[in-house]
Amino acid sequence: MTNVPPEQYPVLPLRSDIFFPGSVAAIEVGRSASLRAVDAAERDDELILLLPQVDPQIDSPAGSELCSTGVLAEITQVVRHSKRRYTVLARCIERQVVSNIISEAPYLVAAVETLIPQSTDEGTALLQKNLPHIVNAVATIISHGAEDGDDTRAEIESIDDIDHLIDIVLAHMDMDRDILLSLLTERSTLERYNTINEPLTHLFNVLKVKTSIDAELAGEISITERERVLRDRLKSIRAELGEDEDNEVEELRERLTESMISAEGREAVKKQLNRMDQMAPATPEYSVARTYVETLLDIPWGNYTEDNVELKAARAVLDAEHSGLEKVKKRIAEFLAVRALAPNKKGPIILLVGPPGVGKTSLARSVANALGRKYIRCALGGVRDESEIRGHRRTYVGSMPGRIISSLKKAGTMNPLFVLDEIDKLGSGNRGDPGAALLEVLDPEQNSEFADHYLEVPVDLSKVIFWATANQLETIPPPLRDRMEVIRLPGYTVEEKIDIARTHLLPKERAEHGMTAEQLTVDDKSLKLLVEGYTREAGVRNLQREVASLCRFAAVAVAKGKEDMHFDVKKVEEALGPRVFESDAKTGEPQIGVATGMAWSPVGGSVMFIEARPMPGKGKLKLTGQMGDVMQESAQIAYSWVKTNAKMLGIPQEAFETIDLHVHMPNGATKKDGPSGGVALAAAITSALSGKPITNKVACTGELTLRGNVLQVGGIKEKLLGAHRAGITKILLPHRNDKDLIDLPQSIRDELTIELIKDAEVALAHLLDFKPEDDAITAPPPSVASKSDPAASGPTDA
Repeated sequence: MTNVPPEQYPVLPLRSDIFFPGSVAAIEVGRSASLRAVDAAERDDELILLLPQVDPQIDSPAGSELCSTGVLAEITQVVRHSKRRYTVLARCIERQVVSNIISEAPYLVAAVETLIPQSTDEGTALLQKNLPHIVNAVATIISHGAEDGDDTRAEIESIDDIDHLIDIVLAHMDMDRDILLSLLTERSTLERYNTINEPLTHLFNVLKVKTSIDAELAGEISITERERVLRDRLKSIRAELGEDEDNEVEELRERLTESMISAEGREAVKKQLNRMDQMAPATPEYSVARTYVETLLDIPWGNYTEDNVELKAARAVLDAEHSGLEKVKKRIAEFLAVRALAPNKKGPIILLVGPPGVGKTSLARSVANALGRKYIRCALGGVRDESEIRGHRRTYVGSMPGRIISSLKKAGTMNPLFVLDEIDKLGSGNRGDPGAALLEVLDPEQNSEFADHYLEVPVDLSKVIFWATANQLETIPPPLRDRMEVIRLPGYTVEEKIDIARTHLLPKERAEHGMTAEQLTVDDKSLKLLVEGYTREAGVRNLQREVASLCRFAAVAVAKGKEDMHFDVKKVEEALGPRVFESDAKTGEPQIGVATGMAWSPVGGSVMFIEARPMPGKGKLKLTGQMGDVMQESAQIAYSWVKTNAKMLGIPQEAFETIDLHVHMPNGATKKDGPSGGVALAAAITSALSGKPITNKVACTGELTLRGNVLQVGGIKEKLLGAHRAGITKILLPHRNDKDLIDLPQSIRDELTIELIKDAEVALAHLLDFKPEDDAITAPPPSVASKSDPAASGPTDA
């Protein structure tokens, strides 16, 4: 490239920095056009034009996007870190005004004219009058802290050009970019002086005060005198600023006077305030004491909300926010009724147990709204440290109160409704057992003097209503579980899910996606398709996601100009694709060696298939499919019972000597355990050895004994709901589980045929549809119509 004319220079755009004549600029260069401009300037006369960008956010500015005024600089050094990153040192010479942009590629080149400062006679007279003040201020600012301060001051005092003085001092002042830009482009010397005069004078006065303080404390300082001298310096600074160092302590004392803190807490705060009086505010001990005092005073001592118990209004709130769950709502109504009649009674600690997405946490929030209490939630999932509950002792650096006290501070009252969420997910390790720390919190006889390790002051938690949520009981330590009253939320029926989708989920998602009820409608058949064909869960979280998917599909159509969107079954399949789930019971024909059992898990009930296949061998039994110890024993018992009753079941005795049997439970990655698969295991083994198929319309559950008796099991409601979702029409239950049927919604009972069985022979009569040669298998008893004697179910299992 040929050399540029004398009045034309390569341009280096500045993203945020602004430089003035007399300063040395250190510039990081990384943009390709800027790198080329630096290379061109080095090849020519080392001169380059520094132009600030109007908008610092622009990555590749054009000439029109740069300021019209910049600084001509001479490059003194270029450090090339790489081909794409330079550090440029340049000496700023004079301000220049851009008259024309000559070219923009491969880098910017501008034609410039030297900026000539302008001044009137009156302005010149005023500036000359203030010149001594300007020189003194600039010399003080620039020479402060410099090693050669006297020489620097003498050099500044020899300058009589006010524009030059202004340019020099701007490098030492902290000013907004917009003000610096105006000073760069301003031609009038008087206007530049008026702009800089106030901040210049302020900085000059600050440095004078600092210099005065340093002079007062000058001299040799021994190590033992260091702390005293620093305090004196701090006092001098505060005195110059008109501040009182005791203000902070006095403010804390005023807060203590106004607080309704307990007597023990008041004494602890007074003790710390007296210590703070004797400490320097800059010491770490002072900060620790102040944090402790503020934490104690932030606790809402004596601040209580008044309960507003109106049973009808509370029931209306529960019905409006939750569909179904009648048994749970009844228990909550009892709880509220007791609160209304005996406000000071220490009520039970409620534990809501159920699958994810059934509304445990939202139920607690609804109760808090009904009572008029503050609602606070503490997530305990994954907590493994006892200090998370009780707090850290103040001997540790960074110590803080536990989650109980921190949540009280956040609630702002001493009687909130406090939800301990996911209490079954608590862990334990080498830092203690947080579950054990909760024993005191959840004991009404002890929590009136809860001691947090950080506070070391008793805190009354007796007015707090504690609720907890969990997905399962088994992982909660027995002593902790014993302190809580368990309320089970089993899951929703199809009809309840449709109602929830219609009354809660659809309006909520529709509003969040910016649509009205006229723009987006979904009929009940489509909602039923969503429930049965696209979700399989006890709660409604996945259902909410599918409803949100429909809203997004409709939002696209409405945004393109369509006035409204109605979803029928066909439209739902267009939006979401083919059905994800099909009824397990509706697929295929009855098969030999495949029985349908029922399972319970923390996420709800479901059906579970058990497969048995014979093969030549020596009478061995092979079990696969992640069976637990109890389930393996159930399989052994079922095999022994079938072997004992082989003749009755029509199975040749020699089959047990020449045939191996492989029993498998699909979904091998999922662990399975519990005794309730005994009946289904016996049916699968009998079918495999006898060659008779098992109907796929019947599901069964029950523990089997060696005598063939069928014992009761737990999780009946969840299992029945899961079987109903899978399309099962007939259920075999242990006869002693008849009391659990009262919890089953009537709509589900009307669609299921439920048979109560006492022994395995009766179960096989239903499942294999045959009678043995000796008529030992009796005809099935009549279907159960209804039961009315409620009782607690047995232990839950798979």
